[in-house]
Amino acid sequence: QVQLVESGGGLVQAGGSLRLSCAASGRTSSSYGMGWFRQAPGKEREFVASISWNGGSINYAASVKGRFTISRDNAKNTVYLQMNSLKPEDTAVYYCAANRVGIAGIEQRTYDYWGQGTQVTVSS
Repeated sequence: QVQLVESGGGLVQAGGSLRLSCAASGRTSSSYGMGWFRQAPGKEREFVASISWNGGSINYAASVKGRFTISRDNAKNTVYLQMNSLKPEDTAVYYCAANRVGIAGIEQRTYDYWGQGTQVTVSS
């Protein structure tokens, strides 16, 4: 079992930056692939970014590529999402997820564990 706790969300003006963190606890969490997803009001949850267990493979949604950076520190069992040049359309609840197969998956069905989410609001 893996527990995931997100932090770092908040209110920021358009063009600003935020850094989300996802702290993982539990057995062999450092061997898990990790991902970030988001859900805006009235919309389905969507993929944002993912990273494989060793950081060797990374994927981004087209809407965030070049603005967001995912990274991980396995010594701290933490995954980060650095978000720059934020836009109002980035407003959503951001979820951290973990998959046992260790890959940088882009589909929600790949993931076995989910955090509770952290709110990101970007004002115009």
